[in-house]
Amino acid sequence: MTPISRRTLIAGAAAAATTGAAPFMGSAFAQTAGKPITLVVPTAAGGTTDISARMLAEPLGKILQTSVVVDNRGGGNGNIGGQIVARAPADGHTLLVQYSGYQSITPLIQPVVGFDPAKDLKPIGHLIDAPQLLVVRADFPANTYAEFLAYVKANPGKVNYASSGNGSLQHVTTELLKDLTKTFIVHIPYKGTGQALTDLLAGTVDFTITTPPPLLPHIRAGKLKALMVTGRTRLAVLPNVPTATEAGTALVASSWFALYGPSGLPADVTGRLSAAVKQVVESEAFRKRAEEQGAKAVFMNEAQLTKLAADERNMWARIVKVANIKAD
Repeated sequence: MTPISRRTLIAGAAAAATTGAAPFMGSAFAQTAGKPITLVVPTAAGGTTDISARMLAEPLGKILQTSVVVDNRGGGNGNIGGQIVARAPADGHTLLVQYSGYQSITPLIQPVVGFDPAKDLKPIGHLIDAPQLLVVRADFPANTYAEFLAYVKANPGKVNYASSGNGSLQHVTTELLKDLTKTFIVHIPYKGTGQALTDLLAGTVDFTITTPPPLLPHIRAGKLKALMVTGRTRLAVLPNVPTATEAGTALVASSWFALYGPSGLPADVTGRLSAAVKQVVESEAFRKRAEEQGAKAVFMNEAQLTKLAADERNMWARIVKVANIKAD
């Protein structure tokens, strides 16, 4: 167990002893009273998926009056963590904090025998929506998106970008950018956002497009330059960074993060978990924490989340085909 996970567990246990929230009951939970809930994160620590899980863990533990521990199980383009949850007992004690890229894009490029997130994971509740930022290394010769595009077009094949892996949202979003602008940019895939960011900060790669949370400290420190937000509105934490539309491009793409369980999760347990997640996500504290990370707290129920994931899978299928994206 990581030190952070241990602190989360202790915080949850303390909350269970002191909170006045109503106890979380249900057929499965009543049979396993006191058993902690594990939030499996299919990425390494430090990325937005991990941050989302840690934002959820403590308040969820207070509401459910049990301990909640975060367990990072990265690798396999999200398939390792996803399969752990899909194969876990459907009792509500092993859940997945899922990243939209793994839910809607990975199955298009890396089908796994016996596992399909759309079939083997059950939606519980949407947590946050995070537009992406196009950021360049501090000494990149461009300070605006227009300057960036002009430089890329003048230097075909000489500009490169980092992603957290083949088929990641960073990858397909940048391939969409290349498709829209008809430019030639070299892709350098990494095994996670952390590694990609390390090389970007070191100047080994030129730029990346990813979610704000891991980027904000480096933007504020002047180590990265943010040129554009891929969302429809500017970020409150970066009010001077223009949106894609303002920058003159149609590159609008956001990532989202949500809670899932095994497909066999009973309806009553799903409903109670969903209600607890809704209470967390719609709280003022969670909303403020999301905004501080350059994201937006948005709750969606099982039906809404199912539709969102299916719609995005259909949307990204074209880019995967056009760019001939394949798994590592």
